[in-house]
Amino acid sequence: MSIVVTGATGALGRLVIDELLDRVPAGEIAAVVRDEAKAAGLAARGVELRVADYDRPESLAGAFRAGDRVLLISGNEIGRRVAQHTAVIEAARAAGVAQLAYTGILGGPEADFELAAEHKETETAILASGLPYTFLRNGWYHENYTANLGAVLEHGAVVGSAGDGRIASAARADYAAAAAAVLTGEGHLNAVYELSGDHAWSLAEYAAEVAAQSGRAVVHSDVPAAAHLEVLKGAGLPEGFAAVLVDVDAAISRGALAGTGGDLRRLIGRPTTPVAEAISRALA
Repeated sequence: MSIVVTGATGALGRLVIDELLDRVPAGEIAAVVRDEAKAAGLAARGVELRVADYDRPESLAGAFRAGDRVLLISGNEIGRRVAQHTAVIEAARAAGVAQLAYTGILGGPEADFELAAEHKETETAILASGLPYTFLRNGWYHENYTANLGAVLEHGAVVGSAGDGRIASAARADYAAAAAAVLTGEGHLNAVYELSGDHAWSLAEYAAEVAAQSGRAVVHSDVPAAAHLEVLKGAGLPEGFAAVLVDVDAAISRGALAGTGGDLRRLIGRPTTPVAEAISRALA
């Protein structure tokens, strides 16, 4: 039996592997990767590599073994993820894995925004498979915002269309720690966790914190959805993806990402990382 992480060379996957290496011997961990060369660092740490591709279902046949505990990290290609995830689910079912954990989105079936659609379909497919599951419904990441701090400081503005909606985000490392906890612990089969930060904040509060830490003038510029779409397209985002992000801001304005139920804090056994700390690290 191994603990298997798909998408293991991605930003979240690497953090999950780091967390697992702190908990179990490297020989008990397997990483499913598309590019073996890109995963050389994981192999050097003693992690088993299993080469497979979400888009090539036949390659997934050897990715899993009976009794494995598997983390399916959702793909990042919007519009293609249901087929990709279904291929993984079918391979896991055929292998007889003992657990299939999936990184979905906060709110699950109740999430009423476009980005949630493929996650909801994936959860339905997992339930239909009959596999023991764990749903890790991740909220927003701090890094979704701090990755853009350069542009924020350049323009002196945090631009959005979420109004005064609040976001209970957490650090990507917090979500990775939660995934490692359910993969190495007991009592998590057929369980659902709504994962979010301990404190919700508004974009206006975020802008004020960036200003305070950077010593620069930064304001919150709330704009209509159509204008927000044009800003994102002007920044180089494809129109389809930009539209998804504008739709997320609409969901934030309705409170869809504001929940602070405490599941994440309980799974990781500590408070979640404050957004102010994430800003500090990004500015360093």
